[in-house]
Amino acid sequence: MTASREAQPQPQPAAGQPGRGQMLSVLREDGSIVASRDPKLPLEKLLELYETMVLVREFDRRMLVLQRQGRIGFYGPILGQEAATVGSVAALEARDWIFPALREGAAAMMRGLPLHVAIAQLIGNDLDRCKGRQMPCHYTYREGHYYGMSSVIGTQISHAVGAAMAAKLRRDDVVVAGYLGDGATSASDFHAGMNFAAVFKAPCVLICQNNQWAISVPLSMQSASETLAAKADAYGMPSLRVDGNDILAVYVATREAADRARRGEGPTFLELVTYRRLGHSSSDDPSRYRDESEVAAWEQRDPVERLRRHLESRGAWDGDREQELQDRIALAVNDAIRTAEAGSPPAPETLISDVFAETPRQLHEQLRDALDDR
Repeated sequence: MTASREAQPQPQPAAGQPGRGQMLSVLREDGSIVASRDPKLPLEKLLELYETMVLVREFDRRMLVLQRQGRIGFYGPILGQEAATVGSVAALEARDWIFPALREGAAAMMRGLPLHVAIAQLIGNDLDRCKGRQMPCHYTYREGHYYGMSSVIGTQISHAVGAAMAAKLRRDDVVVAGYLGDGATSASDFHAGMNFAAVFKAPCVLICQNNQWAISVPLSMQSASETLAAKADAYGMPSLRVDGNDILAVYVATREAADRARRGEGPTFLELVTYRRLGHSSSDDPSRYRDESEVAAWEQRDPVERLRRHLESRGAWDGDREQELQDRIALAVNDAIRTAEAGSPPAPETLISDVFAETPRQLHEQLRDALDDR
């Protein structure tokens, strides 16, 4: 079975700024830190990042269980990519906007979306902010500056760049983070968004989670470029290739790119090299197109384990603390599931809401006729 040329884990780069083809790394796989790139985050922040990744992983696991039980219809797992999402969002400011792809739902929760509301979105009941109109995993959370995603591949790139340009024209120094997968680099919106952002110096960070597979298409069949980061060269945009399983490297790269955008120096493209350890979604069977030995190799580079080793080396974590955290998170997720499942179907009146400021008379008539015919 042919796999991506990127699919096997790559060797760790030397300390300092990586060169062509190398990856920025801060946190080594054994938990030690490259001192020259250490962001020197407070221990409390490191613990927060770790606990967030553990929560995301448990939420992921439980939602897949619910899907297999028929309690939700669809789910897009994040297993193996927790550091890429959590680390990049943590490096942004709360006022910055997030335009997600499929695997950034954790960003909405980090910004304040309650767990039970996230689960309600997967169910599509009256607790769902989307009122059952969106596909599962397509969260929206305006209060947290988290834009609702589209399943059309790559469209959020143009949306993110457009929002960044609006901020620039308004002299608002917010930064916009636009997420994409490796497959989206083949979409026309990638070219349009990258070119426009670079030419007009849009204050955005375009973050590619290169998880090696665009559903069943390996990276080797997606692009002939040496790296995805190299694609930014053609647009005159700075880029950086980052170990996406290293939460500190992701944090450092995103923070520096956001600071650069906030100073008015334009966009940056980040390639976060990571791996999707489960299927593209709950509807996908990855064993049909990839070798499981590839998955086993990437499991050895687990992002959660890596940060835990670092915390343990500092005497800040142990088995008792881990058990307490696991118990606390399990309780929170269980409570959220109960609350979400207690919701009711969306009210029929919501069929005609949220489109017009004042709903036209004919829509009220059509709704009445539809309800009378039931």
